[in-house]
Amino acid sequence: MTRSEEVIGATFPVPRPLLKRILDEGKTVFVKPSTLRLKPGMKLVFYASHEDQGWHGEAEVESVEHFTNVEDIIKKYKDELFLTPEELRKYERDRAKWHSRGRRPRPWMVVKLKNIRKYPKVVKPKRFIAVSGRYIKEDEYREILKRAGV
Repeated sequence: MTRSEEVIGATFPVPRPLLKRILDEGKTVFVKPSTLRLKPGMKLVFYASHEDQGWHGEAEVESVEHFTNVEDIIKKYKDELFLTPEELRKYERDRAKWHSRGRRPRPWMVVKLKNIRKYPKVVKPKRFIAVSGRYIKEDEYREILKRAGV
């Protein structure tokens, strides 16, 4: 595998108002159902879904934990969470309606962030970013930074 093919991080869509909490308000804990494998040191590139679509910024993964209970997440991370306790509980209730019968729900992935930075310019991706997210390789990451003016 060449360096340009190396996975260096992931991207996930986040509604713009919630993304502001990470990029502008200093929230450092990102939570979502676990779909990709993240490790400390990887980049998390944030894609604003709905309004003002595009990559708005990034953070470095400090740590990753998995939980099966949202109350444990709320108890441990409280004010660091980018979602309020009420929003996380609603997410859990909505998620119960989404998953297929007979399949176990995925655990919650809790990502502690560091080195959060907002890009000077929003970058439009060349392809759609699904709710489950996708990995980002070195060459795509370099292109994002170049187009963002970083």
